[in-house]
Amino acid sequence: MNTLHEKPASERYSAHNSLRPISFFCDAPRAKVVQIVGDFNRWLPIPMHRRVDGWWHVQALLCHGHHHYRFLVDGKPMLDPAATGVGRDERGEQVSLIAVS
Repeated sequence: MNTLHEKPASERYSAHNSLRPISFFCDAPRAKVVQIVGDFNRWLPIPMHRRVDGWWHVQALLCHGHHHYRFLVDGKPMLDPAATGVGRDERGEQVSLIAVS
């Protein structure tokens, strides 16, 4: 039996079920380590990769919606100046926002 048809149509075709690769960039040429944390990875640090121009990069698969995140530059939180906006996490701390459509 095909399990796709066992799910309600709202779950089969939900935008929340489709993931898109999203690139994040952080300008921190003097940093030793840059990581990204966010609601999309349960706030667990993911290492970013240094490019030769001093920018750091990582790509994450995100579902449709708004997501909170921040960079950790040598362990210190940093907002993304290129973010869609700024919000607050559950502790009231500022976080960057990204909208994925």
